[in-house]
Amino acid sequence: MKKNPVNKSSVNSIEALPGIYRKTLIYNDNMMLCHFILDKNSNVPLHSHKEHQIGYIIKGKLQFFTENKEFLAEEGDSYVFESNEKHGAKILEDSEVIDVFSPSREDYK
Repeated sequence: MKKNPVNKSSVNSIEALPGIYRKTLIYNDNMMLCHFILDKNSNVPLHSHKEHQIGYIIKGKLQFFTENKEFLAEEGDSYVFESNEKHGAKILEDSEVIDVFSPSREDYK
């Protein structure tokens, strides 16, 4: 568990996928806050995880897709994916996103 406060400038970025950069900011057993920088034309393939995910677009534009639908999310928009819901994204513009996972993702610690 990280201690308060955590500034994003003090956390190293990890290239999770080509053009997808993640900073795991702070977490406990129940929640995790992550900051993402997403390069235009990068992709997050369709995937799922047991953790619930809620996000907020700080800047940019993403085309999200699930098994059943697609939707556009841009600056100021928020979104949610339920536990085990398959989802992915195409990054349409250079973007900055905050995601919260519940419970915390072991693979992002």
